[in-house]
Formats: sequence, structure tokens, C-alpha cells
Amino acid sequence: MRKFLVAATLFLGALSGQAQEKVMNIQKTGGARTQTRVAEVKEIDIHTPPATMTMKMNNGAVFRTDVDEVEEISFADTTYNFNSAGNRILETGDLCWPEDRLLPVFLSPATTVRSLDMSAAGLSDEERVMFCTLQGIINRTQPRIILYNHNEEAQNLWPSAHSLKTSAIPTARPYNLVKLFQEEINGLVLYSNELSGHYSNLAVTIAGLDRLLPVTAAIRDKLVANGMDFPVVEDLTSLTMNNALTIYNYLYNNYWSRCNHRLLINERPNIPYVHDIGAACGSACIWLDPRVSNECTVLDKFLKDMTPGRDIVLGWYPEERSGVGEATKYGLSTVPADFFENTTVYTAVNKPVKIAPVPKRPKLENKVYATVYISDGDNIQYCQHAMAKIFEQSGRGQMPMNWTISPALVDFAPMMLNYYYGKATNNDCFVSGPSGLGYSMPFNGLGEGSGTYYNSSGPKLAPYIQLTQRYIEKAGLRVITIWDNISTPQRKAFADNCPYLYGLTINDYERQSGRLPYAVQSGWLPIAPQYPCYRGDIDGITDFFNRDIKNFKGTAPMFVTGQADVWHLGPDKLIDLKSKLNALSPNNVKIVRADHWFSYYNEARHLPFNLTMLQDMAISSSSSKTGARLAADGSPSEGYIWISKTKDETGWVQMDFKENYKISRYVVRHAEAAGMDSELNSRDFTIETSLDGETWSTVGTHVNNIAPVTDASITPIEARYVRVNVTKGGADGIVRIGDIEVYGAH
Repeated sequence: MRKFLVAATLFLGALSGQAQEKVMNIQKTGGARTQTRVAEVKEIDIHTPPATMTMKMNNGAVFRTDVDEVEEISFADTTYNFNSAGNRILETGDLCWPEDRLLPVFLSPATTVRSLDMSAAGLSDEERVMFCTLQGIINRTQPRIILYNHNEEAQNLWPSAHSLKTSAIPTARPYNLVKLFQEEINGLVLYSNELSGHYSNLAVTIAGLDRLLPVTAAIRDKLVANGMDFPVVEDLTSLTMNNALTIYNYLYNNYWSRCNHRLLINERPNIPYVHDIGAACGSACIWLDPRVSNECTVLDKFLKDMTPGRDIVLGWYPEERSGVGEATKYGLSTVPADFFENTTVYTAVNKPVKIAPVPKRPKLENKVYATVYISDGDNIQYCQHAMAKIFEQSGRGQMPMNWTISPALVDFAPMMLNYYYGKATNNDCFVSGPSGLGYSMPFNGLGEGSGTYYNSSGPKLAPYIQLTQRYIEKAGLRVITIWDNISTPQRKAFADNCPYLYGLTINDYERQSGRLPYAVQSGWLPIAPQYPCYRGDIDGITDFFNRDIKNFKGTAPMFVTGQADVWHLGPDKLIDLKSKLNALSPNNVKIVRADHWFSYYNEARHLPFNLTMLQDMAISSSSSKTGARLAADGSPSEGYIWISKTKDETGWVQMDFKENYKISRYVVRHAEAAGMDSELNSRDFTIETSLDGETWSTVGTHVNNIAPVTDASITPIEARYVRVNVTKGGADGIVRIGDIEVYGAH
């Protein structure tokens, strides 16, 4: 590995105004070009083999490029604008946005963030639109504004979870917030909603691109009254368009080429909550109804210009299934977020998710294994607001429950995931809502368009599934709920592209021609129907489960699974399921976590399952600073990793599964999977198996590893013991193992 430190050069003329700065241009094959401020680059590493250039930024972002793709690296002086604090005022094109992130990497929030309670201030919808757009423009340079809108949870909950210090703007003088940051505003976009409310979204789009505030005439008068007479840079009041179709066609033809295509905001014009991230990124903001033919045609023009597996739609739709389905046609996911607040603040607290260890499970018995899922965690505004209250119900923790949550929070608000993991008990299992990274709908089983496969081809869905794989692994979510069903090619696409999964569930509304069947894809991935789906009463879930339980003979394990409607059936009511199921078959029903449920299911069918989840597994290691159990505790996160005690670059971990299994796959998560530097990944190591703990066979050899995760399938081999033997650890000489998984079957 060759390493180059990049010297930052900055020519400042004054604290505010224009100044010169060095930029680095990377020209790639095919014409792609990346421009980066030299001051933001920490170092550039060249790894061989394979020939990979890694550029590490001061804000923690990492860019990886195949060296063969780099044609030229050049440097130039560029003039930028600086504010009075000496920070360069960022334009949309200046954002640090790695290809493998949903959102740009922002600077850490300011020491003190200014807050405004917009509800208490009594602001109109148009004023809230303006303030949320201001927030995005200002926070693009550095997060300094936090806004309260929804106020469903305690107002200090999320700022406190993100360790933010806030200073409130008096609600009687909300325009003081604009005055504090007026030097970073170039002017106004003047609009009127008299002909159509959609002008608000058009104005927001333009405002984000050019650091302008979207205002009506009344708001402009208030700005002037508060001593701020900004120039009108764009005047939309002379336009005569009067409907969504013509206004968003106008946006597409005149501004879409200047917008980033990685994030499309689809949001009602009077709901401004996600305008901060849209304005910060220079995203287009639209509100089109796919059920209206000509509006769908315009929406499709935007969707066609986006890249599956990278880009997302943020917000919501006039109608759920038609909207999510339309994006799914193009391989795009929707992150539901109509009331999600302060993305530009919470995404800037860029911390790794601290995944909780997974409790070990007892041996498989001839029992009924039941598990139940809590709905609606795909919507990140639910995760921010309603879930914060529901998670505090006293029934939580009294029996295993599966909480759907969005893997998109890894980028949108990783500390929210950490908050829930930090409060979770061993009975709280987090799983992904439909249908992975954001809401996609491969198949519509209900309502208008019922029976439609929006994306029937597995290969067309593959980029979305690959994106899902990256994010569920970062979030620690091993199960995905699919709405409503998937075809055989789609099942294969999940099996081929999402190896982190333990299983999939599909929604059985019992409205199809017969009950949806269980299935196993590619010999390892189980697909289980939720029977019932989205049920809001305990008696209903009990009745559906009993359709199977009444036939239980006790001669083989039985499996039942269902989904609860969180709005009618939270933890305090859900715990009644324990006594009701026990009454159906006394002492025979075990309610378990989803990850345990799928483990039992695979074992019962002689399919590969993660043996390190077994309660009887014994684990030992070479001399270490941390306990050997941390090497296979289900969490790769810092604080739960195994670390060798010596600095000779060697160390080993050995697992005894107490009986023989056909071992077919192993996974080793290294230091980088815990959010640590990639240089600390183990570089040389072998995987060995044994029947007696004395004679060993090498089944995997890895040299010059730079990947955060090693995931390898092998020709099945019978073994009781598995050992990971590291002969060359990280660059500092220490061996770190975040987590080990070994898959086998009887």
C-alpha cells in the first residue's frame, strides 16, 4: 500500500467575501470527473492487489476507485465565498457525496445549534416552507439550524440523543433566525399559490439551487419589516400554469438538468418537513399522482433519469400503492418521510450503528414456534415520532417482538438506530420494513391494480436488492418484510444479492386464491407468509395462528408467523398473545424473535443456519484483550469486537458446536465493519475445520484482504470445530474480529 498525505492550501483574503482555495480534479475514463477541495482530503491510499485508490476525507467519508479508471489527477486554484465565521459557503455541487451513500456527508453540527419551534410560533404553511428551505441552505455549509414541527415526541429527545446543544429563537420573533444567517442568502424566489399550490414546490426547487428563499408577497413584506430587503432573483408570479402537470413539466424542462438526480423529493406542497435535505442537496421537489395518466407520464420522466441501486425517492405519494409501485418499476425505492424533521442535522452526526449482540437460542424442540411483527417501521417519520412513544410502553420486553425499522436511518439518522438499540431488551428484535432499503412493492396484492407485478424481473430488481444488502448489514437487520409477494425470479434475486438475510416474509391477506405457500429459495433462503397480515386485534392473530396450532401433534416442530397493525396493537396489548397461545396448546407454544424463528425453521428442514447462534456453542481464543465470546456475539460493532492481546499480527478464535454439521459457509466481519479504519482489517487469515479439535483442514485462505466483510461459500464439509486463524492482522499489528458466522446443517 502506498499512502499520500494531501497538503491543504488556502488563500484567505478576509473573514467574509471571496477567497481562493486549492481543488483536486480526478478525471476518470468515460468522461466522469470528480472535484474535491484539497482542504477536505485527509489522505489518499493506493492498495495492491487489487489496484484500488482510496481517498479519505476529513469528515469521515471514504471514496474508493479502481486505479485503472483514473486517467489524471490535477490541481487548480478556485475562488469561493466565505461567511463571517471563516467557513466556505457551500453550493449544491460542493457537497461531499460518496457513491455508496444515500445522502451527502455533512460537516459535524456547530457547537450550538439555533432552534425554532415553528408550531409555537404560529407560522403559516408558506412560512414553514421558507424556514425549512432556509434550514437546508444554511446547514449545507454546516448544520446550525434545527426546527420543530411535529412535536409528537418530547422536543429534546432527538437533539439529546445526538448530543446537540441548542439555543432557542424566541417564538415571538421567528424572523430573527433568518437575520442570523442572512449573509448566506442570495435573494428570493417570489411565488404565489393563487393559481396552484404546486408553485410552492417549484419555488423550493429553484431556491435550493441558488441559495434563495421561497417567499410569497406577504412573507417578503415580513422580511422587509424585520430589516431584510433581499432582492427578488426569480419572480414566478407572472406564470399562468394552474395544475401539477404543467408546473412540474415546466420544472423538468427548465431546472431538472441542474438538480441532482440522486434524491427526488415527492411531497405535498404544504408539508415542508423534508425540504431541508432537498434544498441542501439541490433536489427537485414535486407532487405527482401516478393514478392520473398525464401526471404519471411526467413523473416517469423524472424516474427514468435516476439510477437504480443508488438513487431514492423521499417523501410520499397521493396514494400509496400506485406511487410506490411506479418507482419500483424503475428499480427505485421510496423512503417514506412525509413528516421527518431535521435530516440535515441528524445525518451530520455521522456515527456507525452500534448493533446490539444477539442472544443465543436453545436447542430445537418439537414445539410450536411463533413470532409476530410490528408494522410501519419503513416510514422514517414513524421511527422519529410515533415509535419513540410506542417503544416506551410497559409491555415491551415482556415477550419477543419484532420491530420493523428503516435501514435508511443508517444515513438519515444513525443515532436514532443507536437510541433504539441502546434501549432494547433481548426480546426486542429489529427487522426491515417493506421491502428493504426504502419501500418497494414488487407485487401489488390489494386494491386498484391488484395482481400487478411492478417489477417482475429479478435482474431489474437486483440493483435495489444490492443497495438493500449494504444497508441492512450496516443496520443489523436480518429479516425483510415484502409487500405483498415476490415471483420466483425475484426470490432468486434476493438470494443472489442479499446474503445477510436470515429470511423474508410476504404478506398473506388471505384474499388471493388460496393461502400463500412457504418456500425456500436457492437451498437456504426461507420465505414465510405473514398469516395474518396487518391485524389490529389479538383475537384475530390468535384465530389465524390456531388454524395451524389445532393440528399440532408434537412429533415435529411447527411454525406460525403474523403481523400486528401498530396503530391498534402496540406492546401493551400484544403481550396478551402469550396467554392466548398457551391456552390453545398448553406448554407447547414458544414465542421467539424473528432471527431465532428463521434459525429454527432452517434447522428443522435440514437447511444451513448460523451455528454461532446456538446456546451450547463453546468458544475460545488466543490471548486477548476482550472475551472470546465477542468474536461471535451477533454484533460487529465497536465495543463488541474481539481484540488480540499481542501486537505480533497473529491470533485465533475457535468454535466448538458440540456435534457435527455440514459446514457450507463462513462470514468474518473485520474492523471496518465496526466503523473503524479499513487499515485495521485483518489481511491474511485461514478458516480451518475439524471433527475432533486436533486434526484440522483448511477450507479457506485469504491474503491481502482489504474488504470489511469476508463472506465465502464452500463445498460442504462435516465438522464440529471451526477456527479462524489470523497470521497478519491490521496495520497496527493488532488482530480484530468484529463477528464470525458459520453456516451448517444436519
